[in-house]
Parts: sequence; structure tokens; C-alpha cells
Amino acid sequence: MSAQRQARAATRATVIKAMAHPSRLLCLEALMAGERCVADLTNLVGADISTVSKHLALLRSVGLVTVEKRGLQVFYQIACPCLGTFFECMDDLASSARSSKRRAAARCQC
Repeated sequence: MSAQRQARAATRATVIKAMAHPSRLLCLEALMAGERCVADLTNLVGADISTVSKHLALLRSVGLVTVEKRGLQVFYQIACPCLGTFFECMDDLASSARSSKRRAAARCQC
């Protein structure tokens, strides 16, 4: 495997790992509907503000969200609009896998 392909795979893995937590997925899903402040996301996740802030910092570090400070409030926006399509695909795969009694490969409808 070429060094370029290995680097691309490592970068993709880093982004996927950043998404791989239910709280971060909840935040991303909420942000797909529009920008939110940290307090809104804290209420959604049900964790303390410092924990949610750490989750958001990780999402920001891989480029999935952007941040804008307005006065004392910090607002987050989704930076990757195609994420909704990715989530729909994952939902389709999970639904296909649940409905299948055998280990047949699930097919994405994207």
C-alpha cells in the first residue's frame, strides 16, 4: 500500500474515531438542524458543560464542526453538510442488519 493511501486511511480513521461516541453523535445530529450554543447541546446530551465542551473540542479538532464566539456564548455549526447523508446510510445499514436473520451483507441505499 502506498504511503499516500496509508495516510488517507489514518486520517479517515481519526475522523471516524472522533464521531465514535453517542454524545458526539447526538451533538452532530443536532447541529445538522442548525447552529447551537454549548448550553443547548449540554441539555441535549445530559452531561455537564465541561464534558460536552471536550466532546465539541474533539469534533472541532478533526474539522467536523466550527465555532463562533458571540459575547459570552459559544455557538457551534456543522462543517460537513454531507454528514447527514452518511448518517442516513449508516441507519439503512443498521436497519438492514437488524431485519436480516442471516449474516448477509447489508446494502446501503445511497
